Amino acid sequence: MPLYPEIEPYDHGLLDVGDGNLVYWETCGNPDGKPAVVLHGGPGSGCSPYFRRLFDPAAYRIVLLDQRGCGRSTPNASAYDTDMSVNTTGHLIADLELLRRELGIGRWLVWGVSFGSVLGLRYAQTHPEAVSEMVLTGVATGSNAEVALLTRGLGRIFPEAFERFVSELPEGERDSNLAAAYNRLLESPDPEVRTRAARAWTDWETATIPAPPRSVERFEDAGFRMGFARTVTHYFGNDHFLGEGNDEGVVLRDAHRLKGIPGTLVQGGLDFGNLLGISWRLQQAWDGSELVVVDEVGHNAGAPDMGEALVAATDKYAGLRPLRTASSTAPR
Repeated sequence: MPLYPEIEPYDHGLLDVGDGNLVYWETCGNPDGKPAVVLHGGPGSGCSPYFRRLFDPAAYRIVLLDQRGCGRSTPNASAYDTDMSVNTTGHLIADLELLRRELGIGRWLVWGVSFGSVLGLRYAQTHPEAVSEMVLTGVATGSNAEVALLTRGLGRIFPEAFERFVSELPEGERDSNLAAAYNRLLESPDPEVRTRAARAWTDWETATIPAPPRSVERFEDAGFRMGFARTVTHYFGNDHFLGEGNDEGVVLRDAHRLKGIPGTLVQGGLDFGNLLGISWRLQQAWDGSELVVVDEVGHNAGAPDMGEALVAATDKYAGLRPLRTASSTAPR
């Protein structure tokens, strides 16, 4: 199924979520349609207009937001004085609930990519009454095992790039948690240290793309590169702020809490997360979910075949329209 045509928001704003943070949000499509919220990846990537095209604009009221510290939300994590202590999974979940109530939505479909799937899953596990269905791609659960794979484990597949990656760290840090070690560099008071660390981190992410072309245009923007690397390492180096027991995965452990929420997992066959069987293990533990594997696609929601599979998933749920709460306000 092809992507839907490009559309523009009919409303947008900045939501004061506290802690000095303003979160950008926008709504597209049908103001009276089925509510759906889009959770971008990274963490720290920000939303893309591409995501709007994965939903039927006649059927859906599509809500997009830039999570704390990125995109059009303020303050941006690229600024050294931005307080990252108030940017955690718990804070992002609270922001979602505040936005849902602000927009007068009772339940919404949760769409998430990569870190957005981590956030969406934990949100659904802690607020199941707010989630009607889920569509997830580039599936991740935020376990420490996944972080270890993406930082140290892939070094066996990309040894030359890995050597460059660890060479930026002090010798005493090279056998430690690499994400946490990089985060310490990115919190350095020395701007040159931060600049080099941000470049080294994004160079590593680029090098581990499984197929050519191995390039990420947004990483060439110094501001984006800094905010992205700082945010990713902040989460990766702190157990994704999921609490104790995250070595094998808090989200997988609590998958039973998703029972009663229909879900579709759309996974690229070349996604390195598959090396740990994350998407399969989640689907097996989640009663009511299905797994769709798209061949010859990696961790890339923008690949043509992936886009078609994602549209098929949202179309599947388009006719299931949860009622708004009695206290909901008029569409805005």
